[in-house]
Amino acid sequence: MAKIIVQDTNITIINHNGDDYISLTDLARHKSDEPNTVIANWMRNRNTIEYLGVWEQLYNPNFKPTEFEGFRRQAGLNAFTLSPKKWIDATDAIGIVSKSGRYGGTYAHKDIAFKFASWISVEFELYIVKEFQRLKTEEQRLSGWSAKRELSKINYRIHTDAIKHNLIPAEVTPAQAAFIYANEADVLNVAMFGVTAKQWRAPDVPEARPYTVFMVE
Repeated sequence: MAKIIVQDTNITIINHNGDDYISLTDLARHKSDEPNTVIANWMRNRNTIEYLGVWEQLYNPNFKPTEFEGFRRQAGLNAFTLSPKKWIDATDAIGIVSKSGRYGGTYAHKDIAFKFASWISVEFELYIVKEFQRLKTEEQRLSGWSAKRELSKINYRIHTDAIKHNLIPAEVTPAQAAFIYANEADVLNVAMFGVTAKQWRAPDVPEARPYTVFMVE
């Protein structure tokens, strides 16, 4: 789960079946203190139903087109209402999910969530897309850093075993051995992260400071 803040609105993003789903409930709060009413008004719109139907036909092999056609024919009528639960139960939709509990509410695949945001406000949608992209870029950067960290752990174990058997004479003191280990460990630090352990802890290396990495001094 992740959160972004757009125009003073806190928006929750969850991973659902490997995809990013954004809280429609949070998005709707940007418009009203009654988010369920906002979502229901959006879903009774004919253009919304057509968009949801096309999305499901593209990505959901179990989608029920007959039930979708029934909703599409009724859309726009004064008496027509449609809730997320009614849509999901009738059509076996996967683009929208309802969750209960602490982080409960209505969530939608990012494609659908962006469409909902544009219905609320085009400006709001653009800021959400921008902040969402920033979040994804940051996640990729952290993922790459984490991979380097795990690789450095593995390499450090191999490296220290090699040092123990090949570089440290039997007669050296523990303090001398620790110095040798530290120097060799920094070879890995520079290769993996571009800095030594001492440099990483220094305030003039801001790009490394926010993260906990495997550094040995």
